[in-house]
Amino acid sequence: MRSKPIILKLGGSVITVKDKPLTPNMPAIRRLAREIAESQASPLIIVHGGGSYGHPIAAEYKIKEGFKSKSQMAGFSKTHNAMISLNMLVVEALLDEGLPSISLAPSSFIIARRGRIQNLYVDVVEHSVGLGFIPVLYGDAVLDYDMGFTILSGDQIASRLAIDLAAEKIIVGVDVDGLYTADPKVDRGANLITYVTVRDLEGIMGGVGGSKYIDVTGGMRGKIFELIEPIMNGIEVLILNASKPGNVYRALKGEEVIGTRIVRG
Repeated sequence: MRSKPIILKLGGSVITVKDKPLTPNMPAIRRLAREIAESQASPLIIVHGGGSYGHPIAAEYKIKEGFKSKSQMAGFSKTHNAMISLNMLVVEALLDEGLPSISLAPSSFIIARRGRIQNLYVDVVEHSVGLGFIPVLYGDAVLDYDMGFTILSGDQIASRLAIDLAAEKIIVGVDVDGLYTADPKVDRGANLITYVTVRDLEGIMGGVGGSKYIDVTGGMRGKIFELIEPIMNGIEVLILNASKPGNVYRALKGEEVIGTRIVRG
C-alpha cells in the first residue's frame, strides 16, 4: 500500500454526454469503475468534472460570476444538486465493483475567495483515506467570501488536494490522448506531445517564451493552469485519454500508457 495517495481526475467530457444536458455516459462510468477496481490502486482519491450536468445550469445562472441577484440562488442550488446526482452515479458504479467509495461534497468543507480555494478542511479527506475509503469529490458550486458564491472546478480541487496531501501523482483523464501541437479534434496534423516541462508551459501561459508548438487552448488551458503548482511541488502529472479502455487501469498500475507526462524540468 502506498503512503502517498494517487489523485485521479475524471473529466466531465468522459463521464457525461456533452451535447445532452443531464445525460451520463453510463458505459464509460461502469468501465472506469471496473478499471479502478482491477488496478487495486490505494490510497486513491477521485475527483470528477461536471460535463453536461453542472456546466449548462451554472452557465444559465452565471454562478461563476458570483452573487448578483436573488434569482441566481435557485441556480446555485440546481447546479449543486445536479453534481450530487452525477456523483451518485459514479459512487454507485464504484460500490458495484466492491470499492469502499464515499461522496464528499466540496461545498461542505471548502470556501473560496475570488474564485480560488481559501479554506479547505483537508482532515475530512485525509481521515477518510486513512481509514481505507476512496473519497469521490467533484467540481461544485461553493460559497465565496468576496463573491458570495462561485464555481470551483474539479481541476482546482484535485491540484489543491495533491499539494495538501503530498500526492504521489495526479492522473488526469480527458477525451483526448494528452497535449498536442494543435487541437486534435479539428487538426489532423496535430501531434501528441508525450513529455513536456513546466518551463515550456509557463512560457505559453504567460504569453512569452516557451514552445509555440503546444496547444493549451480552451478547457486544456484551465487544466494546465491548475496543474503547474503541484508539478512545481514535485508531483508527477499524467494526462491521458480516459475514453479509451484500459488507459486508466494501466496508469493506476504504473504501467506504460499513451499520454503526456509533465515534469518540473
